[in-house]
This record gives sequence, C-alpha cells and structure tokens, in this order.
Amino acid sequence: QVQLVESGGGLVQAGGSLRLSCAASGIIFRVYAMDWYRQAPGNQRELVASITRSGNANYADSVKGRFTISRDNAKNTVSLQMNSLKPEDTAVYHCHTSDSKDYWGRGTQVTVSS
Repeated sequence: QVQLVESGGGLVQAGGSLRLSCAASGIIFRVYAMDWYRQAPGNQRELVASITRSGNANYADSVKGRFTISRDNAKNTVSLQMNSLKPEDTAVYHCHTSDSKDYWGRGTQVTVSS
C-alpha cells in the first residue's frame, strides 16, 4: 500500500531553518507529483508547495522566496527546505500525492518561536 512518512520537524526560533523530508513507498515515485500541505490549529489545511514529476515547483505566496521543494527520484523522497521561518509557519506539515485517491502522511510538527 502507499505510505508517506514525514520527518524533520521540530522547534526552531524565528529566522531559523528546518528541512522536512517525506519518504514514499508503494508508488512509482517518479511519475507522481508531490505536495506539502500544512495545518495550523483552528485553520484549514493549506497547500504550501508542489513539485511536478519533471521537477517544476510552485509555492504559496506566503512562503515564496523562503521555502524550496525538491525531489530525489532515486531515493523516493521529497523535501522541503524552510528558511527564514516565522511564527506563522507553525503547523503540522503533511506530505501528499494522489492518483484516483488522495494519499497523506501523518505529518510532522513545526513550531517556530518568536
């Protein structure tokens, strides 16, 4: 079955950096677009960044210039490099992909202190 497992979250001060990773299994990874979503308490889940199977990336306006999504098809992983973190980036970050179904990881907590 499809599994997405995130890692790399933690507590960081404002202005700091974190790198999230998502390991995928059960899919032919190279043909799937991959996304990172986040959900803060009381908020809806929002799309943070996407990367196509050819490596084209798109970002939410709120993270442009600070976050970078990348993929390693040899390792079946997608990463999110987060720089210049702000308290408003605090959320649970989820890895996502889809075909006829949506697949989600359990998420990793990112907490940015002011």
